[in-house]
Amino acid sequence: MRFLVDNALSPVLAAGLRAAGHDAVHLREMEMQRASDHAVFALAAAQDRIIVSADADFANLLALREDRTPSLILFRRAPNWPAAQPDLLLANLPAIANALESGAVVVIERARIRIRRLPFGATE
Repeated sequence: MRFLVDNALSPVLAAGLRAAGHDAVHLREMEMQRASDHAVFALAAAQDRIIVSADADFANLLALREDRTPSLILFRRAPNWPAAQPDLLLANLPAIANALESGAVVVIERARIRIRRLPFGATE
């Protein structure tokens, strides 16, 4: 999978995903740490990447869009130390991969995972 790790999370997360064989890049590695949320969306869509963030603003912006992409993984009340985040995401990736590939917001918390299909409000 291809991931774009937002500035709200450590570059350690992108490195952990790369170590596991995924194509992952952190915004700082692209010198986009000051990019607007809209620029991050555009980059993720253009490069077919899943945004990984701890910034709830991304979910709010997705609620206003009618697109299925980009998907978003949102860490909420999950371990906030960077070394634990790659393991947490990788352990749950098999269960959420299909949703991410078809367009979803996946919220990872310490004790649960929530999945909302994109676009919000769509009936399937």
